[in-house]
Amino acid sequence: QSCLLSLGADMQRREFITLLGGAAAWPLTARAQQPPMPVIGFLNGGSAAKWAHLVAAYRKGLNESGYADGQNVAIEYRWVEGQWDRLPAMAADLVRRHVTVIASGGGTALAAKAATATIPIVFTAGDDPVKSGIVSSLNRPEGNVTGVSSFVTPIASKRLDLLRQVAPSALIGVLENQNNPGSRSDLAEVERAAQVQAQQLLVLNASSERDIETAFATLVDRRAGALLVCNDSFFTASREQIVALAARHAVPTIYIQREYAEIGGLISYGIDFREVYRQLGIYTGRILKGAKPAELPILLPTKFELLINLKTAKTLGLTVPITLLALVDEVIE
Repeated sequence: QSCLLSLGADMQRREFITLLGGAAAWPLTARAQQPPMPVIGFLNGGSAAKWAHLVAAYRKGLNESGYADGQNVAIEYRWVEGQWDRLPAMAADLVRRHVTVIASGGGTALAAKAATATIPIVFTAGDDPVKSGIVSSLNRPEGNVTGVSSFVTPIASKRLDLLRQVAPSALIGVLENQNNPGSRSDLAEVERAAQVQAQQLLVLNASSERDIETAFATLVDRRAGALLVCNDSFFTASREQIVALAARHAVPTIYIQREYAEIGGLISYGIDFREVYRQLGIYTGRILKGAKPAELPILLPTKFELLINLKTAKTLGLTVPITLLALVDEVIE
C-alpha cells in the first residue's frame, strides 16, 4: 500500500511538472506565431547628421499614426549624402531586404520607383510629381506610389523675383547640382522666369564642398551681385558652408528652406520641411495599417513662408524694401 501511495504521488508530481512545462512553453509558441515587425526603408539624398530634425518630424508623424521605432516598427536608414551615383544601389538594397514600405525623400523618389513596382513608396518631392513622372495624377496616384510635394520648384520664379527686389540691377548667380534631377528642374524654372524679364544669369554647378568654394570664387570673379541656391539635399547638408561663403563675399542670397535663414542666410522662401516630413510619417503609418498608395492623394502645401534675416541685411549694408517687408512671415533679428 505504501508503494502504491508513493507511486501515485510520483505520478502526480510528473503531471504537475508537465503542466508547468506546457504553461511555460505556450507563451514562447504564441510569440513565435506573431507576425514579424514591419520594416520601413528610409531612403534619403541627405545625411543623418544634417537631417536629424527632419527625421524627428517623420517619427512624430509615425507616432501620431500609432507607430514607434523599435516597438512596433523598425526603420532601416539609407543616406545618399549627395553621392547620387550610390542611389540606385541603395534603393535596390531595400527592395532585396523586402521592406514593408519605402519612405523616399531628398530627391530619391524616381530611383525608388524604378527599383520596385510592388513595395509601397511614400515620397517627398520638390518638383511637381506629375510633371516629373513620379505619379500620373495628384488625386489618384495609381500604382504603388504616393506622397507629399513641397512644390519648391514651381515657386523658383518667385524666389528669383524676391531676390531682384534686394538686388535689382545685379547679375544673379544660380547655384545648382547637375547630379540631382530636382536641382536641374529648379534651374530650368529659374531660367524660364529669367528669360521673361531678360534677366542675365550666371549658372554655377557644384556637387562637392570644393565645387562650392570654386562656385563662389567664380561668382566674385564675374562680379555677380546676388545668388539663388537651387533645391538640393547636398546644398542643404552644406548650408553652413554656403551661408558662411555668402557672408564672407557679401553676396545677398536666397534659399528654399528656413534652416538657411536661421543660421545667417539673408532670405528663405518655401515650405517648412518639418511639416512635410511629419506628413510623410503619417502617410507611412496609414500604409502600414493597410491603406493602398493609390487611395492616398498627393498632399500639397497650404502655405509658403518668407523669412528675412535683418541682422544679415544690416551686415551686407542692404536696405530691405518696405514692400518686401510687408510680405515677410518671420523676421530674424
